[in-house]
Amino acid sequence: MAAVCLEDPTLERHFKGHRDAVTSVDFSLNKKQLASGSMDSCLMIWSMKPQMRAYRFVGHKDAVMCVQFSPSGHLVASGSRDKTVRLWIPSLKGESTVFKAHTATVRSVSFSSDGQSIVTASDDKTVKVWTVHRQKFLFSLSQHINWVRCARFSPDGRLIVSSSDDKTVKLWDKTSRECIHSFCEHAGFVNHVDFHPSGTCIAAAGTDSTVKLWDVRMNRLLQHYQVHSSVVNSLSFHPSGNYLVTASNDSTLKILDLLEGRLLYTLHGHQGPATCVAFSRSGDLFASGGSDEQVMVWKTNFDADYGDALKTQKSCSTVDGSHHTGSEMDSGIHHKKTKTQDSGRNHEQQEVEASLANTLEHIMGQLDVLTQTVSILEQRLTLTEDKLKECLENQQKIIQNKTN
Repeated sequence: MAAVCLEDPTLERHFKGHRDAVTSVDFSLNKKQLASGSMDSCLMIWSMKPQMRAYRFVGHKDAVMCVQFSPSGHLVASGSRDKTVRLWIPSLKGESTVFKAHTATVRSVSFSSDGQSIVTASDDKTVKVWTVHRQKFLFSLSQHINWVRCARFSPDGRLIVSSSDDKTVKLWDKTSRECIHSFCEHAGFVNHVDFHPSGTCIAAAGTDSTVKLWDVRMNRLLQHYQVHSSVVNSLSFHPSGNYLVTASNDSTLKILDLLEGRLLYTLHGHQGPATCVAFSRSGDLFASGGSDEQVMVWKTNFDADYGDALKTQKSCSTVDGSHHTGSEMDSGIHHKKTKTQDSGRNHEQQEVEASLANTLEHIMGQLDVLTQTVSILEQRLTLTEDKLKECLENQQKIIQNKTN
């Protein structure tokens, strides 16, 4: 079978209706609806069908910081600066139930994959877990020492990951409610965090303009991307687990190829900061929001064969694939390799190609290590320059004091 050509993402449509910066976007399971939250205190439900009216849900008393559809698509959860969490039925009536337990702004709201629980993150420095059907608060996780920006369940629901302005990403065991590890590599606040579809690693975006990926089984850094020139606000994994999309204050969206450990695309569309981004559940679309009050919907294109692969390989998460840097990336995209192979090739050619592929992967791995080393050296040089500057300033002060 012939290989599918790599095509650029395209802007499909944009929605205008919010009266302030968009803070959060999420697709329903069937892609018929798109939810967005905004600093204008409203939640919008946009229809993906042309000429269909959007719903504006009013209920929160202050900025809506986060929105997410339940896995079934029958509910939408939102969190607000008014300290409440609301559960909405995304229909004409727009009825909602209010959850109150946080004592400050709710920054993040997220459903477990079975739709039974919600995890929220707040400026009150806590992560809280709730039951959806009984609409009851269950417990708090409270080891962060600053605002908690984001919290997510692992795909199997056994772990929770949270990110904070205390510059840490914390991994929690949901059953024991214990913090099992803290990742402290970010140099700034950590705005967003999420689990890879396989559940084996996490990605985090920070105000230090970086995106970092860690293996949660060995608690080690796998990949480090310095591709944005400003704060990274949001990220979303493609359901195949092979790509990551990021949104930044530098007004761009970037698509990262996690298997090759490289930047694939830079997308310009928003005027001003791109505040949020999310892939659809099938991965063929992604949406972004910005401080320009716009919601944009993009067609993915670059992984056009993912839909076919889903039919033959139920889910990428069943592959025991830890998605590592360079040569360690034992990918969950076996379908890509098999699709691009020509059955007429002889065994010898395949061996040569496999050898070349291994060599290239090794080179990519080495390049990634070199890039990280250079980045560390640059940081050390900056620190040294700062220290020298400080010393010179101190010397000048001493000389001035003596002359005075």
